[in-house]
Amino acid sequence: MNESQKYCRSLHAPISLGTTSDDRFMPPGYLKAFADMYSLVLTEKLDGENNAFTKPGLFARSHTAPTVSPWTKPLRERWDLIKNDLGDLEIFGEGMYGTHSIKYSKLESYYYVFGVREKGLWLSWEEVKFYASMFDFPTVPEIEIKTPLKSFYKEGVDENKLLEEWFRANLGAYWVDSVETPGLLGGIDPVSGKPCSEGFVVRNSNSYRANDGVIPVADNEFNNLFKVVRGKHVKTDKHWTKTWEPATLIDYNKYGWYGYEFLNLK
Repeated sequence: MNESQKYCRSLHAPISLGTTSDDRFMPPGYLKAFADMYSLVLTEKLDGENNAFTKPGLFARSHTAPTVSPWTKPLRERWDLIKNDLGDLEIFGEGMYGTHSIKYSKLESYYYVFGVREKGLWLSWEEVKFYASMFDFPTVPEIEIKTPLKSFYKEGVDENKLLEEWFRANLGAYWVDSVETPGLLGGIDPVSGKPCSEGFVVRNSNSYRANDGVIPVADNEFNNLFKVVRGKHVKTDKHWTKTWEPATLIDYNKYGWYGYEFLNLK
């Protein structure tokens, strides 16, 4: 496997609202396949840039060459410190230093891990948390699953309605209402000033290869995770790279290398 192979496409559940013309959806039967998985992980989807720490370099969405963007400066400096310890590990996460469509008031870090790949294998969520902690990174916010999908799923019931009700059972509200709250990191729409969060990701808690499940997807698409995103998530005509501002952390002295060392980064 090429060490710098780009991140596969994550598909939307059919109930997702924040899609664009090039987004793709999970095919029929997807929910039963996820209900049959041993266990699932539910996380908040953060509005950042997909960044990967790998031995060859720090990559953004495209892995043709390491990123040199100004909004990855603190991540590139961090990569320089840990590059010799990565080995075959590729750590994927949300780069949060450059603000996109949501401002966060409770950021502890400029980087939140959501996946770790090793020699083509996507590691289990427990391993993801282990390696994130080892490299002094937080993981994306995890939401407790109080009602497992396996026990919730019913044959013959519309799977999209089932998913909406499953989200409601675990979020305490319909997911479309939940994304109108600040989420776990204090999200705010910088245009309207109203609280918001981007959405949610559901993944297999076990390790997997990108296409080893029973869901028929393309070679460059995941079949062990899916997402739902709020409606009209990207509202501006300008791409965020033209209007970005540096994010602010909640405590510069508490969170390791993301502390006062980067206080004055602009």
